[in-house]
Amino acid sequence: MARTSRKKRSTLTNRAVVAAAALFLGGGGLIAVNVYASAGEGGSGAPPGQFRNAASQMSTIDCPDAGIALPDVPDGARPEVDRELAAMDTQITDAYREFADRKERIARDPELAGNAVLGPLRSRRAASLDRIGTAVERVEGRRPQGLEGLAGCSLRADDDNGGDGGNGNGQDGGQGGGNGQDGGGDGQGDGQDQGEGQGQGDGQDGGQGGDQGRQGNGPEASDFVDIQSVEPAADRPRNRRGASRGTFTTDCGRNENGKFNPDNVIAAPGVSNGAHHMHDYVGNQATDAFAGDDQLAAGETTCRNQGDRSTYYWPVLRLQNGQDENDVDADGGGRDQNTGEIQTPSQVTLTFTGSPAGKVTAMPRFLRIITGDAKAFTNGDANANASWSCTGFEDRQLKDKYPICPEGSQVVRSFAFQSCWDGQNTDSANHRTHVAFAQEDGRCPDGFRAIPQLVQRIVYDVPPGPGFAVDSFPEQLHKPVTDHGDFINVFDEKLMKKVVSCVNGGRKCR
Repeated sequence: MARTSRKKRSTLTNRAVVAAAALFLGGGGLIAVNVYASAGEGGSGAPPGQFRNAASQMSTIDCPDAGIALPDVPDGARPEVDRELAAMDTQITDAYREFADRKERIARDPELAGNAVLGPLRSRRAASLDRIGTAVERVEGRRPQGLEGLAGCSLRADDDNGGDGGNGNGQDGGQGGGNGQDGGGDGQGDGQDQGEGQGQGDGQDGGQGGDQGRQGNGPEASDFVDIQSVEPAADRPRNRRGASRGTFTTDCGRNENGKFNPDNVIAAPGVSNGAHHMHDYVGNQATDAFAGDDQLAAGETTCRNQGDRSTYYWPVLRLQNGQDENDVDADGGGRDQNTGEIQTPSQVTLTFTGSPAGKVTAMPRFLRIITGDAKAFTNGDANANASWSCTGFEDRQLKDKYPICPEGSQVVRSFAFQSCWDGQNTDSANHRTHVAFAQEDGRCPDGFRAIPQLVQRIVYDVPPGPGFAVDSFPEQLHKPVTDHGDFINVFDEKLMKKVVSCVNGGRKCR
């Protein structure tokens, strides 16, 4: 298995990380820990054999993302591999619960965090990785290399975010330019402060409510910024001669039906609660973990044009106001540290746009696209594609912060999906390499062709101030950079032809 070489940060094998205290704040909340760390190899800090006090800080369980490290999985092995990858996410969630169960003992015996929680977590991950290797070997006749190096996890404190943009475990983290996902135009901006907010903190103000225990494990006040202090964004690439300037907008509602589930039919098909966070759905109403192409093709849709049975989904946004939602004791909700009132968007706009460099070609039916990275907080921002703003200020976009909007302005989250397709595959093993972002000049990378670009714009009428967050995997601490969107194309052939005709013809169609 080829992996990109990059600087590796120390792990538990060369760095002692122990928790001096672990505290869950009610309702499946955050872990607050005192972190002590040895100097490691030839670095600064405390002398060998001693620990330096990093003060009482929040921490997250930081594990390599095995899915990113598996760009090539044979079709025959993919169902088993997907199940094991989903099981590894569940193992991390279980580790958070084990911290909670042992919080008093860990407070008395700091090394218990590693011995009783991180050690068994490594063993469970190693077993899953071994089964992944066996599944691939059974089909290909050879075993992927390097899987065993993905088993270990560490505790990351909020001063332990590193400077290499990696994930803290030596993982190569991300696709890079090799598949066109180098962020050209849509990727994560620079200046991300990934270690800044690891827990709830005590700086949350206005409207947060007094029940800190029901606020889950983040975000904190430093994850928010006043949109009026943000500089306007740079202009997009200019259209070239022959650019496709038209648009097609499909109206699929705002999830007024209240269709939610914590499944992830793209990344974890056949696995209940594969996302460990709740999703909003518009469009296809048959979508859950067990929906295949046939079920999606026959599913009902909330889209006004019945020729569009596509699936559009994203993590729900919740008010962090101490009020329970009805999923407070359910998977994807409180059991996975996602608490607060789910907000129905005030507006959802789904628009397919063209390419500034030329014409677009039709998307294949059942093309699957994930944009952004639900694990960007621990993976690094190579695949992040979050974008946050406020109505009236949408020339100012935030990538790693939530916006504080002025009175009368609403929160806007938007996703500009990958707009280049490899011309062959409707999915790939890591659910990324079959599509790519356009390059800075608007052209697709070599071997890719332009397709209509899905742009989602989701608006929320929430109280001003730092009082909301998107759902996330527990270890991602509800960071805004982890926002992401998912799409499965289930346009019928006639309507997809209309989309392409409108976009290439410069018309605005619905």
